[in-house]
Amino acid sequence: MKKGKILIIDDNEDVLLALNLLLKSHVEQVRVSTEPGRIEHFINIFYPDVILLDMNFDRDAVSGQEGLFWLDKIRKIDPNIVVVFITAYADMDKAIQAIKAGATDFIPKPWEKEKLLATVFSAIELHESRIEVKHLRQQISALATPAGDGKYEIIGESEAMLEIFDTVEKLRDTEANILILGENGTGKDLIAREIHRKSPRNEQIFVSLDLGSVAESLFESELFGYKKGAFTDAHHDKSGRLEVAAGGTLFLDEIGNLSLPMQMKLLTAIEKREIIPLGATRPVPIDVRFISATNENIHDMLADKRFRQDLLYRINTIEIHIPPLRARGNDVLLLADHFFARFNRKYNKKLRGISKDAKAKLLNYPWPGNVRELQHTMERAVILTEKSVLGVENFIFTPAMSSKQRSHEELNLNKLEQEAIEHAFLQADGNISLAAELLGITRYALYRKMEKLGI
Repeated sequence: MKKGKILIIDDNEDVLLALNLLLKSHVEQVRVSTEPGRIEHFINIFYPDVILLDMNFDRDAVSGQEGLFWLDKIRKIDPNIVVVFITAYADMDKAIQAIKAGATDFIPKPWEKEKLLATVFSAIELHESRIEVKHLRQQISALATPAGDGKYEIIGESEAMLEIFDTVEKLRDTEANILILGENGTGKDLIAREIHRKSPRNEQIFVSLDLGSVAESLFESELFGYKKGAFTDAHHDKSGRLEVAAGGTLFLDEIGNLSLPMQMKLLTAIEKREIIPLGATRPVPIDVRFISATNENIHDMLADKRFRQDLLYRINTIEIHIPPLRARGNDVLLLADHFFARFNRKYNKKLRGISKDAKAKLLNYPWPGNVRELQHTMERAVILTEKSVLGVENFIFTPAMSSKQRSHEELNLNKLEQEAIEHAFLQADGNISLAAELLGITRYALYRKMEKLGI
């Protein structure tokens, strides 16, 4: 199978004709031009892997400086393109100068057919290697971004959780796009990671993006990336999450937060399987498995025309509903024991366990923040206790949240949200990041709720 796109720039039309005839039967595509000023045009339209560049043009027939000038231009446009110089005035000094400036090789005129083909094939392989290295660097950079401590486990024996485990197992050999629904703190990200771990892409990267924490103005740059100079602060190229996740899985958390215009941009990327970074002219192909999640009622959003039906069809080949912790029965105690053991070790405590009365209190609490709230509650209790067993006094919940029964007068959603936010701020001593964490939402989501409620 032929591969490689070659651009040839030389002021001698006979040379262009001969090289075109020689290479077109060996490589994927060839383009030729006598005008070096059109190099940028060809890079943006043709996307060459290798450029065969004349080192001397009419203006400067022997020094090679004009060729070095255009080499510098090429490297600034796309440093991954491989440049091979061709010239009738070959000598060792010029070859060394060209290599130091960033050229890959040097072909004298007249050339030997077999040597020229070998040089071109090597240049194509080098370009592929550069692209692969670039991609690996992007993935290493993404993996270096904190994404939790990696110690979380999916724990549960309730019927609802066993059904979810069964569904995840059935998805083992598929690459279908998945939509995970559930309240904040229920572990949607853990289910997403487990689906990836058991998928055919399990040896590739898992990239996560919390859309609830990304401002709309930054959505395109985060998802699609950008080129240097695309906007004021774009001092270097940055790959978007879609490009970084190539070959692997992209987890789009809180997808219900996307505005309709941004939903359209995401839909276009999914359908075309390609993106155009900000400031770029060439599309970048993407090979990504999508797992999305939201705590919103996505079907109500659909009915209210706040979510695109065509996008929903693209992301929810399979839907998984994660139940809230209050609906999981004794899973509360399984998780409490798990977190107790972890934090007992982490803080080098010698605690013996959780009292029977304390366990009853944990079971009776509705856990509005779900598993995340239980985790923080257990950590706080382990840190602060001065006894050898955690008792009821170690678990203090607000009266508004501890009762399972409420009168109709109390069930005002805005009032409940305001109470929860105010209580979180009290517990967090006014720290907004900690308050958002206690509530099981992002800082961005908390800001929006505070603005809505006038807090």
